[in-house]
Amino acid sequence: MTNLITVDHLCRYYGKVCAVNDVSFTLAKGEVLGFLGPNGAGKTTTMQMLSGNLAPSSGQITINGFDLLDQPNQAKRSLGYLPDTPPLYKELSVQEFLHYCAELQGIAKNAIAQAINHAQERCGLTAVSHRLIANLSKGFQQRVGIALAILHNPDVIILDEPTVGLDPIQIREIRALIRELGQDHGIILSTHILSEVQESCSHVQIIHQGQLILSESIAGLNKTMNTGSLHVTTRLPADASLLLTIPGVSSIETLANNQLKIYCHVTDDPTRHIAETIIANGWELQELTPVKKSMEDIFIALTRDND
Repeated sequence: MTNLITVDHLCRYYGKVCAVNDVSFTLAKGEVLGFLGPNGAGKTTTMQMLSGNLAPSSGQITINGFDLLDQPNQAKRSLGYLPDTPPLYKELSVQEFLHYCAELQGIAKNAIAQAINHAQERCGLTAVSHRLIANLSKGFQQRVGIALAILHNPDVIILDEPTVGLDPIQIREIRALIRELGQDHGIILSTHILSEVQESCSHVQIIHQGQLILSESIAGLNKTMNTGSLHVTTRLPADASLLLTIPGVSSIETLANNQLKIYCHVTDDPTRHIAETIIANGWELQELTPVKKSMEDIFIALTRDND
């Protein structure tokens, strides 16, 4: 699979402060990459470098085979970017604004009408194409911003906080649009909303203190979230020290009323061995329930552990 974006050892300093420290990753067609990080982690700085709005102190960004620093015009032709506040001329209608932007982007005159119609259809703007942008809801204005980002049919689309300030229905619609766009493009989605990553993305990265501390597929992350600890209840008190000797058990927390929380290694599931040990020792197993981690649990654990 050909990479649309290749980021190699990217660094950015502000004076002596290192905001982004040796970040490397790739993005392929059909991938929707969720880019997460707490405030001040280096997420916005990385997005600005990827979009060509900020030069890195060192490292390389390649978009569709073109170096973003050495061949900026060619690289940016393959890039569509929606900042957190869409750059809209609200005194224009949707149609007028997109036509103006198409001319700025160098789309051939005989192809502009088709490009505008296609972007409006994909973003659900056809019915409001002749309305002033100022009179549209924030959700529709956000759609106009996305239409601008995809107007020239770029291979890579970068979306920075695309659902901030939207109501639940608008959020659902924008997420559905992102999933649809992800089928034909490579997308980087920067967001603070963890559920948005799970619903819209195929991969996730977490940046903290300028460094990538997690790079994983959503499928792999879901597997991690489905394991990790067990809630066990027995009728008679269980010997925690004996259960602790079972391979795959990392630690045990003793709770009230003959309840235990057993922490397990993700790669070695000891559930069956635990049940067999409890039964064999006559402690009478009453409950054994996997405790599912949330995305928030993983995010907090990773960022806290790296402080």
